[in-house]
Amino acid sequence: MDISAIAALVPVIPVLTIDRTADAVPLARALVKGGLSVLEITLRTATAMAALEAIAKEVPEAVVGAGTVLEAAQVEQIQGLGAKFAVSPGCTPSLVTATRAAGLPFLPGVQTVSEAMVLAEQGYRILKFFPADAAGGLSWLKAVGAPLAGLRFCPTGGVGADTAHSYLELPNVVALGGSWVAPRTAVIAKDWSKITALARAARELRKR
Repeated sequence: MDISAIAALVPVIPVLTIDRTADAVPLARALVKGGLSVLEITLRTATAMAALEAIAKEVPEAVVGAGTVLEAAQVEQIQGLGAKFAVSPGCTPSLVTATRAAGLPFLPGVQTVSEAMVLAEQGYRILKFFPADAAGGLSWLKAVGAPLAGLRFCPTGGVGADTAHSYLELPNVVALGGSWVAPRTAVIAKDWSKITALARAARELRKR
């Protein structure tokens, strides 16, 4: 699948920062049970790579990817562990080269119109808008809808259950990235039923 097909699978892509490898598989299963099968494991913890690998091996119904990919060297590593896509808060030429060489679907991040135009020139049509809330949120996306009519966005950063529906109503939003579906307190408590319920509610946000 390309990034367009992956983003179309769910209205919300859980953005997961996993501190304990043992939590990875039950967390993934809880989210998939609730209807969110696309999972982004952020490379922000020492256990992130192991968590990604465990989910890829043990939860085959999940489409698992790596987020916070900052270096080209990480691309081969995450792909080897089973990642189906990569996400970055921004973009560099080396990341473009590495993901294309690997044939790995890539969701690069932008914050400005100029950054979006540069990536559009390189063929990208779906972009991560990050940090969405801090960078203008709904107002920014509405403003760029006409001038960047060929682009669609996955807003991430500061998006929550209270604003998710408003974002998904915009025609240039394909999906959201959010951490609210897997709150840290619930993960620590191993309250997987709560996470499944949050995922189910997020799944029902789909506008299409």
